[in-house]
Amino acid sequence: MSNNQDNLETKLSDAKAVTGGMLSKDKHVSAVNTSAVEVAKTGSIKDVILWLLAAAVLIGATLVNQYLPGYWQPANDIWMRIGIIVALVVFAFVCLALTHQGRAFKILLKDAAVELRRVTWPSKDETFQYTWQVIVMIAIVGFFVWLLDNFFNWFVGIFIG
Repeated sequence: MSNNQDNLETKLSDAKAVTGGMLSKDKHVSAVNTSAVEVAKTGSIKDVILWLLAAAVLIGATLVNQYLPGYWQPANDIWMRIGIIVALVVFAFVCLALTHQGRAFKILLKDAAVELRRVTWPSKDETFQYTWQVIVMIAIVGFFVWLLDNFFNWFVGIFIG
């Protein structure tokens, strides 16, 4: 039993290595495939600085509308303020994307895209059939809840009078 399980685990790891090489766009297969969690757990002083910069810029973006027109005349135009706010938010997201956690998020999105390609989507007929089944079950459960509600109203009404 153990020999069969070891053999299956070996075959599974070999299959993962082969499919990992097929799915990657690189010509060479890396020996260690880092996951998003491993990348997110690593950190550096650069990450801390970028997180603080992004937080400060986002806080500044929330204050632009209220305080900037008092200090800078062109900011009295609403479109100028909207442009500044959008630019600050984009800058903050760029800062966050440059951190290890941002890199891990990009890896997560790529992995999700690969998984979405593997999904077997239902046909139009299956979707229609399942939708009607859900609607019928909702009606049946709703009817039973309505019956229970009426029963408990009647039952409580007997004691309250």
